[in-house]
Formats: sequence, structure tokens, C-alpha cells
Amino acid sequence: MTRHHCLAVCTPGLEGLCAAELDGLGVRIRRTLRGGVEFTASDRQLYAANLWSRTATRIVVRVAAFTAASFADLEQEAATVPWDGFIPPGTSPVVRVSSTASRLYHTGGVAERLTAVAGTGVGPGPLVVARLIHDRVTLSVDSSGLPLYQRGWRQATAKAPLRETLGAALVLASGWDRTSPLVDPFCGSGTIGIEAALLAAGLPPGGGRRFAFQDWPSFQPGTWASVLGEAGNVAARAAADPATPAIVATDRDAGAVRAARANAERAGVTDRVEVRRAAVSDLVAPPGGPGWLVANPPYGRRVGGGDARDLYARLGDVVRQRLPGWTVALLVADTRAVGHAGLRLEERLRTDNGGIAVRLLVGAVPA
Repeated sequence: MTRHHCLAVCTPGLEGLCAAELDGLGVRIRRTLRGGVEFTASDRQLYAANLWSRTATRIVVRVAAFTAASFADLEQEAATVPWDGFIPPGTSPVVRVSSTASRLYHTGGVAERLTAVAGTGVGPGPLVVARLIHDRVTLSVDSSGLPLYQRGWRQATAKAPLRETLGAALVLASGWDRTSPLVDPFCGSGTIGIEAALLAAGLPPGGGRRFAFQDWPSFQPGTWASVLGEAGNVAARAAADPATPAIVATDRDAGAVRAARANAERAGVTDRVEVRRAAVSDLVAPPGGPGWLVANPPYGRRVGGGDARDLYARLGDVVRQRLPGWTVALLVADTRAVGHAGLRLEERLRTDNGGIAVRLLVGAVPA
């Protein structure tokens, strides 16, 4: 059985969540590093990791690591890689190179030579990533294709859309138990609510898309069919569970509500997430609580407008009055402004959203 040395690339700050997901799939975690998780996987586990990971950006397979101080060294070592298992006949890989403190500093020259060794066909092949640090070369082949946050359902967007992987990370890091109600009063394109609905429905985030490994000559269709079959069984068990949590996504902007509804329909979760137009002051607790409020409130630098202090003060008043005993999870850029909510919140993760440093703060609303 083939064993792959893999790297799940993720947004810095999400490494722990990504590692927990992979561990749940039964792969062997080798180590966690900034912006990624290294693990060992069989073909089946590699396929499943692409299908099921909610927080990884892409998964690459490490195919070689060696020292090369010259182009001759590079060509000789690269020629030993079993490229015929990854590069389809008649295609040429797309090579991406980074070089730091190496004698092979000409990234264009490195890419040209790797292309000549790996495949010189006419059609575009898979992405090959070459990383050179102090003459140490690491070669990886992308198994994902399009970034994994491109689930296929988010075609309609509102202002400052939240990337799907970050939306899923907020739901996971909030501690939501998947059976209690969940509310997002600043839903925008509906990302948080839809990701929560997919999680509750047992649906894989990559269920509606294609992956690069499906074009590899070494691709195992039977193994992939088995992975998809197991995913179908998981979704069937979730559908049969009578304890369906109420998931509500609201926004004061009519355009955002239209976008969220269209995205929920494409994601196949219209029966699991209710999308409606409402201001924060109109927030109503759905039945079955206490539950979770998970949100990405607007911050001035991101959408412009309004005073964040007033927004958090109003939000704090509303949740204390209407959501006693609930858990609140807020992605914030200004921790001083969120203090006006009057809630005791603790940091769960620190990451980046659209070039802005943000933190997820989580806490309980007094009962």
C-alpha cells in the first residue's frame, strides 16, 4: 500500500483545528508547523483528507527532498522522482518555486529544469511546488487542485465575505456541539451558518467538486468510490437523526440575505439553515436552547462605517436580554471595542482575515 508524506496547508492560526480534523480521519500526524500540518496517509486517507477537511487550504504530497548546489544536481535528483504516477501523459506540470539563501536563486531556471524532467506535454498538468532553503530542495505535488475553500457553493457574495475555511474554523473553535441551536446575526454571504449546517448534516465540504488527484495516472477509482460511499453513509445517518439543530443566519442587508439564501441552496442545506433579514436588535432565540451565537461582526477597516464600540454595546445588551446561558463566539479585530459588549470572553484562536489580524473570543452569557 502506498504511503504518502503529506502537508496540509492552512491559514496560520488554524493548525490545531486542521490537525484535529486529520487525526479524526486516522492519519498519522508527523508534526504541526506554522501554516501547515505534516502527516502520513494512504491513498484512501489522502482522498478522504481532501474530501473532509474543513480548514485546510490545500494538501500537497512531498515527493522528494535532497540537496542541490547546482542545476546539474537538481536535474539528477529530480529525475529519480516517479513523476509518471502524478503527471498525466501529454501534460506539463505548473511549477511554483521559492528560493531562500540557496545558490539556485534563479527561480525561473529551477522551474524550467523541473518542467523538462517531470513532463513536457502540451496540456497543463498538476501544480508542483519546489521550495529551496540553503540548497535543500523539497518537491511537492498538489493533490487538491483548486483551493479547498472553494467548495463550489459560494457564488453570491456580500461585503467582505468570510472565506469558507475560516467560517468552518469559527464554528469548530467555538465548541458548538452540533445539536444545539446556532445563530449568526451578521451572516453576510451565509458562510458561518452554511458551514455549520454542512457539519450538522454530515456532509463533506468537498462533496461537490473535483480534485487534482483524480487526474493522476496512479489514481484509484475504486478507492475513491469507497470514500464517497462512506461519506454518503455518514450523511444518511445524520439525516435520520431526529435531533436537528436550529441554525439561523440573519443580516440587516437585503442583498446579503439574497446571497446567503442562494448559497445555502447550492450547498444543499436550505432545510437546515434559516436565512432571514433582521437587525441585531431584532434577534430572537430559536427553540431548543441554550445554544451558540457565532459571528464575524463588521469592523471599521473591513467594511467602513459605524462605531464598533456602539455595535458591540448593542450586541451585548441584546444577548444578555434574549440569550441567557448561551455561548458567544466573536471574530474581532479590536479587542478594546468588544469590551463594550460587557461579556467575559477568552481568546480561542488568532489568525488573519483579509489581511487584518483577528481573534476569536468565546465566552458564556450570564444565565
